[in-house]
Amino acid sequence: MKVSLRAGEKIYVNGAVLRADRKVSLEFMNDVSFLLEGHVLQADETTSPLRQLYFAAQIMLINPSAKSEAGQAFKRMLTALLGTFSNPQMLKELKLIDEIVCNDRIFEALKAIRSLFALEAQIMSGTTDTDIPAQAGQINRPEVTI
Repeated sequence: MKVSLRAGEKIYVNGAVLRADRKVSLEFMNDVSFLLEGHVLQADETTSPLRQLYFAAQIMLINPSAKSEAGQAFKRMLTALLGTFSNPQMLKELKLIDEIVCNDRIFEALKAIRSLFALEAQIMSGTTDTDIPAQAGQINRPEVTI
């Protein structure tokens, strides 16, 4: 797998944070867990239930030493979301994400969660047929740090 970075861009690789001092291309010759800076969500950006779920999955990917703890948090959050949302499309996608994570395909799960941010915003704003109860919109920021 080949990844190109711009000068000053960060990449998170197997728990390490690397910053390119100039434009560079990296080629990973074996299996590696990585996340580009543009896809990393900071704790203060976890402003919705799905963003909190994303954050927990992200920790599982980029901080191997916290994978177990983040995985438990992910499961708790996912269970709560499955019991909270009533939108059929959201429920279907969340169940698929659960299966993806159970198969340890965390990067793929992150992509799937990111793709649901717009639907979540519609549900929370009331612009879809079904919505999410008010208490689900209350944010408890995660304590996990990168």
